[in-house]
Order: sequence, then C-alpha cells, then structure tokens
Amino acid sequence: MLVCCLGLVACAPPEPAERDGEQHREQSDEGIGHAGSLPHLRVEVINVLPHDRSSFTQGLELADGTLYEGTGTYGGSRMRATDPATGAVHREDRLPPELFGEGITVEGDRIWQLTWQEGVAIERDRASLRELRRVGYSGEGWGLCHDGARLVMSDGSSRLTFRDPATFAPAGEVAVRAGGEEVGDLNELECAGGHVWANVWHTDQILRIDPATGQVTAVVDASGLLTPQERASADVLNGIAAVPGTDEFLITGKYWPHLYRVRFAPA
Repeated sequence: MLVCCLGLVACAPPEPAERDGEQHREQSDEGIGHAGSLPHLRVEVINVLPHDRSSFTQGLELADGTLYEGTGTYGGSRMRATDPATGAVHREDRLPPELFGEGITVEGDRIWQLTWQEGVAIERDRASLRELRRVGYSGEGWGLCHDGARLVMSDGSSRLTFRDPATFAPAGEVAVRAGGEEVGDLNELECAGGHVWANVWHTDQILRIDPATGQVTAVVDASGLLTPQERASADVLNGIAAVPGTDEFLITGKYWPHLYRVRFAPA
C-alpha cells in the first residue's frame, strides 16, 4: 500500500460531553510503566497536517493513501474517506442519529465500524462507504483494528477481544497488563508491526501491547502536541493510524485542529 504525498498544508467549539462509552472513570498514568519497568517512547513530530476540528474522532486508519476516519456523538457520527495531506473529504456516510459511532478498521475491500452502547457493528463497502450489513455483539464498542488474520476489539476495559473478520464472531480474548496490573480504559486501537497500539482514555499515553500475552511492552508519551489555547477547546487524544511501509504513525484527538505524522523514538 502506498501513501500519497503527506505534506504541510479546520471551527466549531467542542460539544461537552459525550464520552467514549463510559461513565466517567479516571485513571492515573502513574501506574503504567513507571519506575523504569517498561521502555518509554516519545513522539517525534515529522509533519503537522490539517484535521477537521468538528470531528469527535473515534477511529483512524490509513490505506492506499486514503485516510479513513470514524467519528462519534449521537446525531453527528460519520464514516469518512479523506485526503490525509489536505483534509479534503472524498466520501462520507452519516450514521442514523440513534447510533454513536466508535472504532473502525479496514479489512480488504470492507470496513468495520463499531457503535458505542448499541451493540451493533456495521460492515461497509470500502469504495463507497455504503452500509452492507449489521452484526450484533455484547457489551460496549470502543476501538478496533485488523492484524492481518483477525479483528482486535476494545470495550473500555482491560480486555482485548479477537473476532473473525468475516462473521465478527468472538474468537478469544486477552487481558492487558503492565507490571502485573491490568490496564483499563483501552480505547482506539491500531494493529501494526505485530503489536496492538492502544490509546488510553483520559491520558496522553499510547500503549504498545503484545497481543499473544496481553503484556504492555512500551509506553508512548504523546503529551505536549497541542498549545494551551488549542487544548482548551479540544478533547482527549484518540486516533492512531500506521503509515504503511514505514515506522511512522498519524495521530490526532477528538476535536483536535491537527493531525500529526510522527515516529515513536526512545525517550
């Protein structure tokens, strides 16, 4: 898959309060890999790109030069295909107002999109974004990625569930742990390089997880990307997309004005 010309080259104030599927559960980052127990990585910014500031970003994935983004909120959830360099929207499909969109992933010529508390996964045609069918599941839907053989799904807990990419049926799960403790609030996911990368809700951290064991193998500090003025009108970090063929990622957040092309370097 090729990535097209990611270059340098939008504004509605954030809506308060729809969260990613959850009663408000605060989690301190002090227990995740501190005291030298895990490798810590920092974000090295390569490029700053535009991002639609009205987007309550829930899922992000880059494939064949197109950036696919799923957004949330009741009445405002969308599935979009955009130009990552300019932010221009090529195609868009709105979810019905009773569905709150969550994580997405590309799987061949299809896209899967989760919903928060509605227990519905939407399978879409990748070319048109048209809805093809809906499949039910139990519990909440937060993040989703495809590791090449199976889907990996988060529900806001410390659990990752593996699912069949054709039927969406569950095919096992693993609890995510760091330093012997389970790590909850796992949010948007990206499968890349044999790892699962997970945003942790209400923190500026991204975890690198071994999907075979659930062990956290590194912690990325993504703080400091927004200025204080930008931070005041933005919500949490949420959105990570691997740039195919590189060791780079695109990251953003809910109501963020920018998309960042980054590399995770030793801290």
